Amino acid sequence: MTATVESSIWQNIKKFWGIETDSVSHAEKLVSTVGGVLAIFLIAFVTYKLTGITGATLIVPSMGASAVLLFAVPHGKLSQPWALFGGHLISAFVGVSCYLLVPDPFLAAGLAVGLAIGAMHLLYCIHPPGGATALAAVIGGPAIHALGYEYILTPILINTLIIFAVAFVFNNLFPWRRYPASMMRFTERPQAKPSSLSHLIDKKHIQQALSDMDLVVDLTTEDIQRLFALTLEHADRQRLDSRQIRVGAYYTNGRHGAEWSVRQVIDEAVSDDPDQDMVIYKVVEGQGLHGSDSCTRREFADWAVREVMPSKQE
Repeated sequence: MTATVESSIWQNIKKFWGIETDSVSHAEKLVSTVGGVLAIFLIAFVTYKLTGITGATLIVPSMGASAVLLFAVPHGKLSQPWALFGGHLISAFVGVSCYLLVPDPFLAAGLAVGLAIGAMHLLYCIHPPGGATALAAVIGGPAIHALGYEYILTPILINTLIIFAVAFVFNNLFPWRRYPASMMRFTERPQAKPSSLSHLIDKKHIQQALSDMDLVVDLTTEDIQRLFALTLEHADRQRLDSRQIRVGAYYTNGRHGAEWSVRQVIDEAVSDDPDQDMVIYKVVEGQGLHGSDSCTRREFADWAVREVMPSKQE
């Protein structure tokens, strides 16, 4: 079997199973792991105290699924606060209602999950673990059934508050993975002018494309727009030119994890020899925060991967 045929077979296998490699650093994976451990430890402990071992066994798994989202993909659309709280609480209400109103347990289980999905769609708070929350209300046994609608508050709301608090505090210890995503101080800035960028990939065209494909994706339209623009830029060039480095702008080294950094150029010293142009910068986020230094414009361009912009006015 030739190498080409083997490669083709392997590509088909990966496509069938949906296997995709990523560029996430080992440090990022470790942070996600530790965050999940901390969140579920607290939730399991509190749930056990409130509902006993049976209730804890059935409720903690849905929060475990939430932990995957909040700590592995904290910037994803399905991980944000409204998705988290709305998804769990609305699903809990639907689940309890189905248990109380539908005598057949099998039908009640199906309705609980299906109606929870529909409600999350209608209220724009799709959070996959909500399906498990709704199902647990039906099949949770006497300890859960005895709670009735109190199930929504104790333990679902309490558990949701715990995991949100842990995600908020823990993720915000690391400047490259703020939570909620709106806490990120800097976002990628495509170099294309806003007018040409908007014409090229307007958000309404992205929304129409998603509607045509009837897709739900874990990205906002703004994220998709920036993704397209940055992809085109990376395809067009490999790194910044020194002539693109300008005073007042922000740049990142594009690294992952603890090595990620953002610098702002605060001054420059122009020389008759372009190779001797100097820039003064300060570190405004990430590694070396609050530090400052100077280097040639070429050295700075070699460090910088792309320009970024503040998420909101500083």
